[in-house]
Amino acid sequence: MSVQQAEQQLLEVRHLKKYFPIKKGLLNRVVGQVKAVDGVSLSIRKGETFGLVGESGCGKSTLGRVILQLQRATEGDVIFDGTNVTGLGHAEMRRMRERMQIIFQDPFGSLNPRFLVRDLIAEPLRIHRKMTARQMDDRVVELMELVGLDASRRNRYPHEFSGGQRQRIGIARAIALSPQFILADEAVSALDVSVQSQVLNLLRKLQKELGLTFLFIAHGLNVVRHISERVGVMYLGKLVEVAPTEALFAAPRHPYTAALLSSIPRPEPDRKRERIVLQGDVPSPANPPSGCRFHPRCPLAAERCRIEEPLLLQDESGRAVACHFPLS
Repeated sequence: MSVQQAEQQLLEVRHLKKYFPIKKGLLNRVVGQVKAVDGVSLSIRKGETFGLVGESGCGKSTLGRVILQLQRATEGDVIFDGTNVTGLGHAEMRRMRERMQIIFQDPFGSLNPRFLVRDLIAEPLRIHRKMTARQMDDRVVELMELVGLDASRRNRYPHEFSGGQRQRIGIARAIALSPQFILADEAVSALDVSVQSQVLNLLRKLQKELGLTFLFIAHGLNVVRHISERVGVMYLGKLVEVAPTEALFAAPRHPYTAALLSSIPRPEPDRKRERIVLQGDVPSPANPPSGCRFHPRCPLAAERCRIEEPLLLQDESGRAVACHFPLS
């Protein structure tokens, strides 16, 4: 990595692992481990939106929470703007949280229904800033206008707003402290399609105006395509492919990525795309397959795939794929 590339990076994840113990019996004896995240490395540049996709249970949300230190890593490092946050104490991490925020999936469940909207948005300011009541109210008005909400409604409760409006309240909370990095964890999956588009456009607008960097986690590949510069694909706790968004959609190199893309409905019904149907279920992260974890479901699997785990290797164009027989 060049010095210039290192300076452009805001976040670097190195060999990150998060294992959860499996306990059994009255004595809670540990009998195994769920390998939710198992050796993930990635980097995100300043001002970039990095999309992360994969099936349910692949570990993408756990990865995001470990990056923010909402859960502690089993192994590995998270380097944020030159600081290794995995080794920080409570007080240091509290200061770091001003720069790293999250937008949750459920815009209703993440907001306390007993609080007025003004208090919900102002909560981070009360915790991290010394402000007068007037200054705080002025900031709440500014934030609500920034996310497209009528600030005159700040004395109402969350249930008086629509789903899309509640998510805008969550976004206002997330940007209240002027962070550099935001984890958007399935931030639009609970919204109607038309509302999804509005919220995605808002995030792009805020990114440009505030210089934000996003890790955008989603199930929907089309959602990720709309907002991300690069995309990482996870399967069973590991990254299997990383590529610029349009390059990945035009020519996926991992068979799993190709299968995900083949399931997307095409806007042109006359143009047929071969549907790749994966056989079997996703294996348990408590007992992942040997070799390549995708090999039990991969139509191209060979004996080498069952024995040898492929490395995530980057080529000259910046694309990376973990496959012994990548698609051309």
